[in-house]
Amino acid sequence: MAKTKKVVQLMPADIKEELLKKYPPKVARKRAKQILINEATEAEAPPEILANVRTIPGIITMRGCTYAGCKGVIMGPTRDILNITHGPIGCGFYSWLTRRNQTDASSDGVNYMPYCFSTDMQDQDIIFGGEKKLSAAIQEAYDIFHPKGICVFATCPVGLIGDDIHAVSRKMKEKFGDCNVFAFSCEGYKGVSQSAGHHIANNQVFTNLVGENTEPKEGKYKINLLGEYNIGGDGFEIDRIMKKCGITNISTFSGNSTYDQFASAQHADLDCVMCHRSINYVADMLETKYGIPWIKVNFIGAESTAKSLRKIAEYFGDQELIDRVEAVIAEEMPEVKAVAADVRTRTEGKTAMLFVGGSRAHHYQDLFAEMGMKTLSAGYEFAHRDDYEGRQVIPELKPDADSRNIEEIEVTADEKLYSPRKTADEFKALEDAGFEFKHYEGMNDQMDKGTLIIDDLNQYEADKLVELLKPDIFCAGIKEKFSIQKLGVPMKQLHSYDSGGPYAGFKGAINFYKEIDRLVSSKVWSYMKAPWQESPELTATFVWE
Repeated sequence: MAKTKKVVQLMPADIKEELLKKYPPKVARKRAKQILINEATEAEAPPEILANVRTIPGIITMRGCTYAGCKGVIMGPTRDILNITHGPIGCGFYSWLTRRNQTDASSDGVNYMPYCFSTDMQDQDIIFGGEKKLSAAIQEAYDIFHPKGICVFATCPVGLIGDDIHAVSRKMKEKFGDCNVFAFSCEGYKGVSQSAGHHIANNQVFTNLVGENTEPKEGKYKINLLGEYNIGGDGFEIDRIMKKCGITNISTFSGNSTYDQFASAQHADLDCVMCHRSINYVADMLETKYGIPWIKVNFIGAESTAKSLRKIAEYFGDQELIDRVEAVIAEEMPEVKAVAADVRTRTEGKTAMLFVGGSRAHHYQDLFAEMGMKTLSAGYEFAHRDDYEGRQVIPELKPDADSRNIEEIEVTADEKLYSPRKTADEFKALEDAGFEFKHYEGMNDQMDKGTLIIDDLNQYEADKLVELLKPDIFCAGIKEKFSIQKLGVPMKQLHSYDSGGPYAGFKGAINFYKEIDRLVSSKVWSYMKAPWQESPELTATFVWE
């Protein structure tokens, strides 16, 4: 028979103490600042959490590196820019991507995403330098594919030996004439986590690509969608909804994106930011240089999708668009609500944990709430304090040595192309009506009082949380998936969606309801027991115990 789930009545402070007690005193002091008991109310200031700091050596973290954030997250989903990893083939393997970024090659059929391009540096290249090998690789890629753009990504050894990938790229760009070649100094060790890679990618794309296409784009309501990576087809569903509403998406950064989309981004009238952690740098730069304002949106969850569409329509202020958006919501919502009502009979009162990068640990709580499920604990892999506490804390953040590793580019208003999309009076009228520009709330505000918010969760803490709180589902990345499942808890991989998706928009919400219902309603998990639980072979204690 299946085991009966034991109800554990532990106070948040007890759980935090239990998580920390295995650590040496110095480690425990630091981790205590990264484990927050959410005690804020509407009348209180958000509690402060330690975030965007390096993982303590020896702890098995769930993070990725700077190279992964730059190449894998930001540039990986772009189908017609050829990406070359400069480094040993071990890192080059990631050139094949490990996320399920989908793309539509459309009429031209150009799609380099399935390829793995690497210089495959060997010992002699590390000793004598790899610039000649990089030049040859760029030349070979150009001769075979003749792409519009080639991007070069530095891995750790490249930074250590000092190869000048930017000089090589400039030389090859001048040689070709019809191919834009530029590079990213995104060595894996360069920042605290993959977040540093996002920032580096944003800077170089904005410097070397945005604004290149001066031909105006058609469309009455033109936006850029920033921070959407088309995992499992999310971008396709959002584009479907946009098209149905009559909204023109000039460019997506960077799911299903193309060279021309990036080069045309300055033609939009509004930037809509999904994952603010990975892309708010570009949003700020587009506003400074071209006058395009930005707003925070969220297309994860049916209610959040409807709210975001209404916010876009409110910005443009055209009754035709407002009416069209309401008609689309009215058309899409009945099926969503019908499925949600059915699923909720089985998911009401269930519990979840979310430890996902970007804004997903925040956004997906909306979907769980629509199913009547409660989030017990959540956190990010590579967050900064504003992701937890809200954008208003950014002026308080002090740059440290890791922050200074990342180039801060100076952006000024373009003398010819800068054009405010609305007058000062129009902006003021919107803001007086409660419309928010350049703002996002942190995850803390969304979490219930007494829930645990944990930055940079590690494997030990994940296992301990499952043991103490026994959630009905655990959501994180691929590194945690199988260890959590062996503890008898279903695990949903929300970085790449396993084999599911899309989960964005209205149809995505339906897919998610059904998927989570299937996972939490299955009884197979209660029969699971890891081999080491049945017959442990080794036992040990820490030296400080």
